[in-house]
Amino acid sequence: MTDQDLLARVRELRDRGSSPKQIAKALGMAPSAVAPLVRQIAAAQQAQADPADRALLGCWISPGWSVGLGLAEAPEEWAAADPQAGVEAGPSGLVHVLVARQERASRATVCGFLVDVYCLGVKNAVGPVPMSAGAIDDFRRQFFSALDAPPLVAPLELAQHLVHGAAAYARGLGFEPHPDFAPTAPYLGGPATPTPIRFGRDGQPLYISGPYDDPRAIVQTLESTVGAGNYHFVTHV
Repeated sequence: MTDQDLLARVRELRDRGSSPKQIAKALGMAPSAVAPLVRQIAAAQQAQADPADRALLGCWISPGWSVGLGLAEAPEEWAAADPQAGVEAGPSGLVHVLVARQERASRATVCGFLVDVYCLGVKNAVGPVPMSAGAIDDFRRQFFSALDAPPLVAPLELAQHLVHGAAAYARGLGFEPHPDFAPTAPYLGGPATPTPIRFGRDGQPLYISGPYDDPRAIVQTLESTVGAGNYHFVTHV
């Protein structure tokens, strides 16, 4: 029997629910020889699995995420959970989103997103970051450390609509998400329905320049996609 044949036989028995000891007995092998094969099969199956199917360990969003967004068609509990909902605030529109999923018993994978919900969509993404499940709290504190208030525990569906909805909105304006969005998006998962959130500040694109932006290029793109008078922008000197 070749190595591949042996691995296939172990996989077949494992899929039937056989324990490593039962597999070893059926194949006439020592349990110590079967155990590495079982681990190899488990690792391969984990790698092929959809990250969105892994158990959710936590989902957090920065407070104030709802300011300026249209939520008339969104579940009432979404905005109700935001302590800054309905508060008149200055230009912002930057939302931090963090999602943690279980890899195996004591391991986790964490992905973070910085989202401009008024114009540019996904400006940055972090991850997938593997860590012990016990390290999630420290990572969360670091991820949200620049904020004045602690993050909100949020339903995954809200995070999915915010991130993917903002990315789609930005694409419509001519802006693609950050390159690191591609490897992190599978861990967030996609929303099952069209987003009920209206993006932009009060219904219109609002570009707020950041330290790493090219304001001239961004304004030229907005002029091309939505036209003069159909967007606003704020630049920092």
